[in-house]
Amino acid sequence: MREFDHLPRTLRLWLAEAALPWSPRSVRRLWSKALKQSGGCEARALAHLSEIEAKRLIHDAPRIWGATFPQV
Repeated sequence: MREFDHLPRTLRLWLAEAALPWSPRSVRRLWSKALKQSGGCEARALAHLSEIEAKRLIHDAPRIWGATFPQV
């Protein structure tokens, strides 16, 4: 819980709405990379995290729910 509490507020709010159960360590690593790539723009960094999450969901859905699970 301590790791989560030390995340930036913006990132904690994003995690509260995230579809995947991100670990604080992995999301902090992705957040740092996304912030760097976005020139420090938190909105673009959050959008990048959402894109990563969407791609992971699309990739994992057939394995979890079967190949007939509808793609979004």
